[in-house]
Amino acid sequence: MNDQSSEPGYHFGVIARALGVIDRTGGTAMPLDDLARELQMSPAHFQRVFTRWVGVSPKRYQQYLTLDHAKQLLARKHTMLDAADAAGLSGTGRLHDLFIRWEAMSPGEYARAGEGLTIRWGWQDSPFGPALVMGTDRGICGIGFAAETGAEATMADLRSRWPKATFIEDPAMLKQWALSAFGAGDAEVPVFGIGAPFQIKVWEALLTIPSGHVTTYTDIATAIGYPRAVRAVGTAVGRNPVSWLIPCHRALRKTGELGGYHWGLPVKRALLAWEAAREDATGAA
Repeated sequence: MNDQSSEPGYHFGVIARALGVIDRTGGTAMPLDDLARELQMSPAHFQRVFTRWVGVSPKRYQQYLTLDHAKQLLARKHTMLDAADAAGLSGTGRLHDLFIRWEAMSPGEYARAGEGLTIRWGWQDSPFGPALVMGTDRGICGIGFAAETGAEATMADLRSRWPKATFIEDPAMLKQWALSAFGAGDAEVPVFGIGAPFQIKVWEALLTIPSGHVTTYTDIATAIGYPRAVRAVGTAVGRNPVSWLIPCHRALRKTGELGGYHWGLPVKRALLAWEAAREDATGAA
């Protein structure tokens, strides 16, 4: 008989529920015993599962969810983007901690609004709740999180990006990519960016931000050669269809405030906390 507790989906489910419980405390640290009780697990088992997937203990992780954590990140791990790195990422190999192969759609392909494109989709488990993953034979083209927005709205949102495409439900085709994207596999994850030329420039700049670090919308605008287009950059960041892999959650306001997030601020806090925790745990190892 298979041990369900050894499966990535099981761990993702535990972590997603735990992050939700922790976030609802509003910044008040929750004791391990109370967290485990909420998840109907023994404290020891929950601690093992959580620490394995996040890299730190539940107690330590909660420190990364404080309201001023984004400001601390900006002060300690602010990445000034290099214009040379932000230009022309297309076709390059591995980027940072994720095995990403990035390819962008041509302007002509984008103008056709997905016509002639077959996009396969499926719901996948993730540490941040249910994730809708979409992809073509060239790679993942969409990841949306439904924990805050709901499954129906998430589906409608991503489908609206490419209204003339043909959509086919096929979670099996996307599963290995999804597992690797969320840290439970070692396959290369190809990403196929479908957007307007300006959006592609912004998304390529986002790909240069290391995990556990942040930058500002102003820095992104400067790096791509449009220093006055901060608002347009913010819009392009918000229109990024491949959440997590193209890390729009790493973009903050220059004041250190989170700003908006297309899939809900609780999800953005969880993404930033997860990355910062794992980065610090790796650095301390």
